[in-house]
Amino acid sequence: MLPLSVVDRLARLAPDQRAAATAPPGPVLCVAPAGSGKTTTLVARIAWLVATGADPAGITAVTFNKRAADEMATRVDAALEPLGLAAGSVRVKTFHALGREILADGGASVEPLLAREAVLRDIWPDITRGAMRQLDDAFSKLKLDIGVTAAEVATDAEPGPIARAFLAYEQALEDAGGLDFDDLVARSLRLLEARPSLLRRWRERCRDLLVDETQDVDRSQLRLALLLAAPANRIFLVGDDDQTIYGWRLADVRRVLALAESLPGLRRIDLTVNYRCPEVVVERAVRLIQRNEERFVKTIRAGPAASGRLILAPDSSDEIARIQHVIASWPDDGGTRAILARTNVELLPAAAVAVEMGLPFRAARLRLLTEDRRVDAILRAAEDRAAESRAADLKGGAGSTEAPLLPALAALARGGFELPEPPPRAATDPDSREPDEPLPVETADLLAALVGWAAPFHSFSDLAGAVERHRARIAELRRDDAQLTLATAHSTKGLEFDHVAVIGMDAGRFPSARSLRESTEPERVLEEERRLAYVAWTRARRSLTLVYDPASPSQFLLEAFSDRELGVESLAP
Repeated sequence: MLPLSVVDRLARLAPDQRAAATAPPGPVLCVAPAGSGKTTTLVARIAWLVATGADPAGITAVTFNKRAADEMATRVDAALEPLGLAAGSVRVKTFHALGREILADGGASVEPLLAREAVLRDIWPDITRGAMRQLDDAFSKLKLDIGVTAAEVATDAEPGPIARAFLAYEQALEDAGGLDFDDLVARSLRLLEARPSLLRRWRERCRDLLVDETQDVDRSQLRLALLLAAPANRIFLVGDDDQTIYGWRLADVRRVLALAESLPGLRRIDLTVNYRCPEVVVERAVRLIQRNEERFVKTIRAGPAASGRLILAPDSSDEIARIQHVIASWPDDGGTRAILARTNVELLPAAAVAVEMGLPFRAARLRLLTEDRRVDAILRAAEDRAAESRAADLKGGAGSTEAPLLPALAALARGGFELPEPPPRAATDPDSREPDEPLPVETADLLAALVGWAAPFHSFSDLAGAVERHRARIAELRRDDAQLTLATAHSTKGLEFDHVAVIGMDAGRFPSARSLRESTEPERVLEEERRLAYVAWTRARRSLTLVYDPASPSQFLLEAFSDRELGVESLAP
């Protein structure tokens, strides 16, 4: 007899959710499209397991990032409280936190945890951001995808430049007695494979293993999950192949599509209803994503109460005006709003509009140009140059009434003035990095922006004062409880908003022409870009606005809408 709280919880589920939550123990893949209630189903699954006799100490839920882990832990604790269980009775971890706990339990060092970018800059102080990104990606691939150690790489008689850099990096970690985020998973996996007694202990703690966002795991994370679940394979995997958008972080949609090869007898249960989005949004998002070949064939429909609008917003204005038009179009209904873009740099105009209009906004990962402290150094250098110029003019008997501000800044720009790049982000969240994230900007871009800002000002002190006032205004308006969110599409997976506007749905911008051009597998990159658009569109609860240049709409708009709907002439040959 199930406890009443669990009976009530299961009764509130839809039939497909209930089927997943109460599936017999064994390997289960729950395919959960956007807005289908995957977390609700996962929490119900844990409550059902406990109610049917599973030991809470033998249940572990693993999710992709700390935000999701914190949310799930809160909901699991609430679900288990009526069963008399204290908070934390069921282990809910990220993969990195789980790896850290395994290492500590096995007596391995887990401190200090070092930021890779900081270590790379210590080794090569003049390393460019592009080179750092290349090494970061290569090192993660070596550790997590290929699964090699420095000792194995060192056996190469003629190591290439990446291998030599990897060996230098690993030596720096060893010298510091530390490890990086990738090591939390890679080293825990090796330790479990080398220590049968430790593996047995952790298999008992993961007798029932639940994995959230399975489509996002890398090869080592999946190996770790399957190792812990074996041989009984009481593993419950939740994911959506259509939301695999972290390819640069070594996720691969083929991994989730091929799970049955690693888990004989895998039962697949599909959640089929998107309860979040208006019906028209679901219909067009599905029409878009069905263009992909690497995906499960599935049914996705809108919920019975789904209502709302999809607004196509062709706009040939500049970016500032486009965003002003979007904000003006939203109803004054107290709902949450989000402006989403492909990259952070495309969000800068939205932030500028918010500051100008005095709108509080949430943009945790976005930094405006005035917030970069290199601006102060540029102004000091330009003022010094202006002083030198005036001194030379006076010495030569010449005098000038021209304001020195603009010429001095322009002279710095012409001379290729450079400053050190901003320090790397601290090692607090391994999932904080995003692809195509061009901020912080190059010094030359900051200089160009300052030249543009300087025109109305007559002195360095006037411009410096304006910069400080702008910084104060940003600090006042940037709030965690703001109604308006500015974010990249990558950073909003798992989130939802009442009103969503996706800007930059233009040819060459979304999908990213650069990503396609630089890839050795452009067709697979195009499919991931299409999945990213699908994720962005399906964040909307009441309205979705797609903003684009009517002269060059995105390929994805042409796939999801007719030329007549988009207001463009047919582009077919």
